[in-house]
Amino acid sequence: MNTPIWNEPAWCQSVLGKSIELYASEDPEKLAEKKPIIFIGGMHGDEPEGVLLAEQWLNWLKNHDSDKFKPWILVTCINPDGYQLNERTNGRGVDLNRNFPSKCWITDCEESRYYPGDSPASEPEVAALVELINKTSPSLIVHFHSWQPSIVYSNEKGKWAAKLLAQCSGYELQPDIGYPTQGSLGEYGANDLDIQVICIEELEGQKLATIFPRFKQGLIEIVSSKT
Repeated sequence: MNTPIWNEPAWCQSVLGKSIELYASEDPEKLAEKKPIIFIGGMHGDEPEGVLLAEQWLNWLKNHDSDKFKPWILVTCINPDGYQLNERTNGRGVDLNRNFPSKCWITDCEESRYYPGDSPASEPEVAALVELINKTSPSLIVHFHSWQPSIVYSNEKGKWAAKLLAQCSGYELQPDIGYPTQGSLGEYGANDLDIQVICIEELEGQKLATIFPRFKQGLIEIVSSKT
């Protein structure tokens, strides 16, 4: 069964003018009181595993009765410029996951691939996410990446959801990624705004057909939970 969902094909634009789509269980303007879950794929353009996971999760949600689940919002690829070029950064060479306006944001970076931008939320992709978070007051944010397999929770309150993803995937549960990430979504959302934030790190180069089945049950349990 196909469930009607809300969709804005040109929710925002990337630095290079590509449209970024937004999907939701209903109009996000109506979700602020409902504390939706936000799912984000494609923060880093050279991590196609995260985009695929977001796309297949969206397809699953489309085919199931969303009235049975917590309200949700989903962006399949927040960095279409980097994704097209297979580059970590966006079309202006900024690492979107170092550009969030966290209290710990800094201009320094060890490598150009981590360049945080000229100022916090300088990139339209990040500015759009910040506005979305402020408008909808999400209870949980889950973003999909790939590197070394792990489930990272940036706020102790989100450990319950991270455990579900760790159990179904068999991946290690971690309270942090293991190195400083000033200006990241975890720092901004979890540490500054006290929102539960989880980062799924799939194995880089993983066989694409295995990705969604690995996390499917945990994602279903998260949107079905009464927590």
